[in-house]
Amino acid sequence: MNDARDVTILGEPERSDRPARPGREGKGEIHLVHMYPREMSIYGDLGNTRCLAARIRRHGYAPVVHQHHPGDELPEQVHLLVGGGGQDSGQVTVEEDLARVGDRLRSLADDGVAMLMICGMYQLLGQTFTTVGGRQLPGLGLFDVTTLGGEERMIGPIVLSTDFGDVVGYENHSGATTRGAGQAPFGTVRHGRGNDGSDGTEGAITGHAIGSYLHGPILPANPAVADALIGWAAEASTGREFEPEPLDDEVARQARTRQIARLLG
Repeated sequence: MNDARDVTILGEPERSDRPARPGREGKGEIHLVHMYPREMSIYGDLGNTRCLAARIRRHGYAPVVHQHHPGDELPEQVHLLVGGGGQDSGQVTVEEDLARVGDRLRSLADDGVAMLMICGMYQLLGQTFTTVGGRQLPGLGLFDVTTLGGEERMIGPIVLSTDFGDVVGYENHSGATTRGAGQAPFGTVRHGRGNDGSDGTEGAITGHAIGSYLHGPILPANPAVADALIGWAAEASTGREFEPEPLDDEVARQARTRQIARLLG
């Protein structure tokens, strides 16, 4: 019997990149939902789903990965939601479906379900997003932010200070995002542009929901953020405190440290 277990992502069975030992997944199931993987995952954000599935398994839990496409119903069990970036056209495509499942998503957020929404999905979970062409798309209001599309792209490597430690990634967005007065940012910018290129903040965090412009994808290089999401999801799934395993994140630490040193000197 092969020790590796199948994880279905994007309709194809994929192996975890490190086989699990028998009996190490008995802590409970974590149901992970990837929102709109075809329309809203164009800058490598699928890597966040793969990273989470692998780390969930290494921590001794069983990942159950779902895909949500327009027209689908959300699974009955949801412990962790992930969404990525897309073109304006992709956001327009998913807008109607997002409104259809919006009440459920708001309810999940109110219940403390963990969420990571990157770039375009971050914008759509705000109050409004106005495209470069002037079309205003209503958001779900999970984050108190508004975004206005522009001609200038904010693009390049970025370094943040966050509650999870230093975080690195790569931003690529033309939308300028403004936070409401009471909206906490995901982090403060040490290098890069952030939400709007001028206020010194990046992303937003409300409860267990994180919105950010950081591609990369963000999670493989920042395992502390990944484990925070997994910890929240594990507690929601099992009703117990997160029971992490010691993991070797030395490669990620070195990559993060070297990017910070290169950018900040």
